[in-house]
Amino acid sequence: MGALDILAENNFGDTRSGGLAGPMGLFIIVILGIVTIFLIRNMTARIRRLPAEFPDPDAGRGTGGADLGDRADSGPDRLDKSTPA
Repeated sequence: MGALDILAENNFGDTRSGGLAGPMGLFIIVILGIVTIFLIRNMTARIRRLPAEFPDPDAGRGTGGADLGDRADSGPDRLDKSTPA
């Protein structure tokens, strides 16, 4: 019954002496908290450097801000009717 005794032993994974799991878990949680604080500070600084408003990308094209889907001649796959095929 030697093999059956080994399988029936209930140690629930508590085989380390000194109890390292608690302090190691605390260390990981503290490190993740510090990293999160630095990440939030960095993102806040980047957001503050952004301009208040971005320029209109359609201003130089003369579309007047209309949606390109509304134009009949929009799209790169439109065939040019002036040149023969």
